[in-house]
Amino acid sequence: MTDKDVRLRYAPSPTGYPHIGNIRTALFNWLFVRHTGGKFIVRIEDTDQSRKVEGALESILNSLRWLGLDWDEGPEIGGDYGPYFQSDRLDLYHKYVQQLIDDGHAYKCYCSSERLDRMRKEMVERKESTRSYDRHCRNLSPEQIADFESQGIKSVVRFKIPLEGQTTFNDLVRGEITFENSELDDIVLLKSDGYPTYHLANIVDDHFMEISHVMRADEWLSSTPRHVLLYKALNWEPPLFAHLPMILGPDKSKLSKRHGATAVTEFQEQGYLPEAMLNFMALLGWSLDDKTEIFSKHDLIRHFSLDRISKTAAVFNHEKLHWMNGAYLRELSHEELSQRIIPILESQLPPEAKRPISEDYVNKIVPLIQERINTLNEAATYADFFFLGDELEYDPSLLSGKKMDSVSTLKAMVAGRETLPSLDIWDHASLEGILRPLAEELGLKAGQLFHPLRVACTGRTASPGIFETMTVLGKEKCLKRISSAITKLEET
Repeated sequence: MTDKDVRLRYAPSPTGYPHIGNIRTALFNWLFVRHTGGKFIVRIEDTDQSRKVEGALESILNSLRWLGLDWDEGPEIGGDYGPYFQSDRLDLYHKYVQQLIDDGHAYKCYCSSERLDRMRKEMVERKESTRSYDRHCRNLSPEQIADFESQGIKSVVRFKIPLEGQTTFNDLVRGEITFENSELDDIVLLKSDGYPTYHLANIVDDHFMEISHVMRADEWLSSTPRHVLLYKALNWEPPLFAHLPMILGPDKSKLSKRHGATAVTEFQEQGYLPEAMLNFMALLGWSLDDKTEIFSKHDLIRHFSLDRISKTAAVFNHEKLHWMNGAYLRELSHEELSQRIIPILESQLPPEAKRPISEDYVNKIVPLIQERINTLNEAATYADFFFLGDELEYDPSLLSGKKMDSVSTLKAMVAGRETLPSLDIWDHASLEGILRPLAEELGLKAGQLFHPLRVACTGRTASPGIFETMTVLGKEKCLKRISSAITKLEET
């Protein structure tokens, strides 16, 4: 097989918003294709009409776009192997399910849901697997079939799994795997509503779209022998299979909403960078070595290979993602970070904050907060006071620092208000040059003077450097806020 023949697909179902594990599968497919020079296909498996969720398809495609996972064929692009929505390919599925019936590899099953429920209940009582079907309709006579049809009873179509022997296939991650055919049930291929199940549709589509590798979550591993048998029944060559390790939560159970955010859109909304998410997800089941953790997209493409995919489950570590996102934020230029946080500030700052947000102003703020934030959303938390008016809301008791009561604090604040207006140049050096000597003159340690000025100017006890902060805020705003703080102290 040449690199040009490498064709992988990502085939999501629009039944919900894209889970991190689902998008991790898309990423691994995309990385392998970009590494080999093959084609990445997006195919929408929308045959489960009853479970379709409004907006899910748009969310899936937007998540791919946000992460930069471009596709070569599929929705919005088209291609030579379409249509790329399974609901538009029903005639093809019906043709091949009929071929399987005609060749004796499939049969119609008329069992009602009530009978299947009774069957499963009896299997539980006998401590048998409830996934099995008792093959009640596998050998119906033509007369029995005609009777069911005359009554208008709807049927599904099931695949005839061989009752004896073994099915073996090679998994590119796990090696050779063998299943006993006696452990496999007669899966449904076509539902009573005329729509195919995943088992039939993915095989027909993969064959006609010339998919070379099927890389999917390991929850499909137990279905693979059935798929191999289906390929054999249709006289088609199966693709190569690679099953990816499960993603677990910190408690080692399957990752779910109880562990926090799991949808890619949630991480986007929380202010994570797409390049950090891409890097983090790549390490959920793949690694280059035991020490390298930061990868550019280019590096991931260059190094990605199937033999470095882990056989063991990966653990989703929110703290590591938080750290990694911070590392990426600190690599951005001030201008680029400004452009990324301006939409966050516009949407998350309180209503009273000044708008529209000035890019020039944000460019001055970014150097003060870049080392402090780990997500874009934290920018609004750390920088909101830069955009608020002259009256800040805070507890006046915060103004008094160590070994300072309200009287000594008021005295220091008044001295600051009387001294600062004399500055003609309002910058770090000038502010430090006048305030440190003032502290000595008042018999205070520098921090005892700087603390109330910080609270007065920012409304909080912790902020970026006081001189840098006051420089960005500007002389007029600082003096007004200091005067407001003095009023608060006088009123208490």
